[in-house]
Amino acid sequence: MKIYDIPTIAERVRGNSYVGRGLVIGKSADGRKACSAYFIMGRSANSRNRIFAEREGAVFTEPFDASKVEDPSLIIYAAVRSFENKLILTNGDQTDTIVEGLAAGKSFGEALTARSFEPDAPNFTPRISGILSFADRDFTYEMSILKSADEKGSACCRFTFSYPSLPGLGHFLHTYVTDGNPIPTFQGEPERVAIYDDIDRFAGELWDALDADNRISLYVRYTDLETGKYETRMINKNR
Repeated sequence: MKIYDIPTIAERVRGNSYVGRGLVIGKSADGRKACSAYFIMGRSANSRNRIFAEREGAVFTEPFDASKVEDPSLIIYAAVRSFENKLILTNGDQTDTIVEGLAAGKSFGEALTARSFEPDAPNFTPRISGILSFADRDFTYEMSILKSADEKGSACCRFTFSYPSLPGLGHFLHTYVTDGNPIPTFQGEPERVAIYDDIDRFAGELWDALDADNRISLYVRYTDLETGKYETRMINKNR
């Protein structure tokens, strides 16, 4: 089923073996909840050796088997953090950069000027980030992608997208177009997706649609705009 004829998140990812890491932000169809989601996929043994863990409202990537960790620099980080009235989600340690920047009085975009795409040639994985700003029982959100300007990684392109929250509408930003060697970087604006009222339906359909071999972990949070309370769903392939 579609809301306002907007593709569902399952329709966006189903049949695509590798969209990489992905962020979804939007508002439930009934207008009562803010939806935020982050998932990771992986092709190498090092990338697949991970789980999500939630501690005091923050979400971290952690090794599933610490004895098998090869290089933690780009795969272990805080993916979700809160700061004042804001919720930050990213695919790397720029989560901390954003929080530190906000604390220093910088905007979301200004904080990210200190960062670039990941130094993992030849892929040069984009850094993707999102932020929800809550006020007056509503919210707005921004999404950012930092990606290489060319195949050599010689410069960084920076794109920030700002959105009002509209019932039933969300946006999906992911690191890659599909699998490849090197892996082709995401192109264009964040993709529109339908946001359900039901967190279990949203989380379940997204997880089921992700490629079964490459999916690793999924975290979904629905925040009640009236009360500020939230509920979460977390799925780890490595249990």
